[in-house]
Amino acid sequence: MTATLSAGPAASAASFAAPWGGRDFIADLGGRVHGVDFGGPPGCSAPPLVLVHGLGGSHLDWVLVAPALAAQRRVLALDLAGFGLTPATGRLATVQASAALLGRFVREVAGAPAVLVGNSMGGTVAMLHARADPGSVAGLVLIDAPVPVPGSWRWPDQRLAADFALCATPGAGELYLWSARWRMTPRQQAGRILELCFADPRRASPEVTEASVRLAEYRRAVPGTEQAFLQAARSLGVLVGWPGRYRALAGALDPPVLLIHGEQDRLVPVAAARRAAAAHPGWATALLPGIGHTPQLEAPGQVVAAISRWLAAAPVREEQVT
Repeated sequence: MTATLSAGPAASAASFAAPWGGRDFIADLGGRVHGVDFGGPPGCSAPPLVLVHGLGGSHLDWVLVAPALAAQRRVLALDLAGFGLTPATGRLATVQASAALLGRFVREVAGAPAVLVGNSMGGTVAMLHARADPGSVAGLVLIDAPVPVPGSWRWPDQRLAADFALCATPGAGELYLWSARWRMTPRQQAGRILELCFADPRRASPEVTEASVRLAEYRRAVPGTEQAFLQAARSLGVLVGWPGRYRALAGALDPPVLLIHGEQDRLVPVAAARRAAAAHPGWATALLPGIGHTPQLEAPGQVVAAISRWLAAAPVREEQVT
């Protein structure tokens, strides 16, 4: 089954990914889903890369690595329901619902099997889909994904811990996000994200930051964005809060896995990544010194190099299945 595709929404205040070679499209997957096609080598039959953003993220999270990866194979990115340019429109935004949406995107848009590349929550979503439909996944790249291991999980940032505690509390989370909308401008919101996700915010691309501010301005007029964020955050918190369940999920993964993690991540401690790598010796691991929670934005060259080496060596299927 193939999804019906159409050109991206003109109402989105232009194509945010166009400066990096991205072509916007809309897929009908039980509702409108915004995606970006970064292209690929002509005639390439290798499994495509499908890029999955994290909590509060969008397709813009990938624009600094997608062009280089597209020189090797086809690269697609999607906005999950309630994020980026994909409206919630009554759909759930839990990690489980996002995994189901990703599954349809892989099967109906990308063409299975695909290599899934997920940052933060996007890694969790990719793992959930890989467990549900292993035949559609040729490989997994988990970039600073939450991988809780007993004794390794501590919030490095007390302000962050307080923010998540507020979001997890019914009523308080809604009030917190509603008030934040009026306390901070889109540019201030972008600055706060840089503080949390970068080890050194000075490494941020000015062009990506400007595109992120414009996207945040656009999203202020889109209904349901705060509720989608809370649904995603709370469902992720429940999953991470049960390390045994999460370890079982990781242990059930069949495709090759590459774990990339910034050693200065303030959201997911590198200790968790180290212990996850030790618990899964078959996984390839790349720890990046001095890098934070979004290496694909802070150290795109290192991320491209790590993925490229892994793709060349990993035993992934090299032909698509229709």
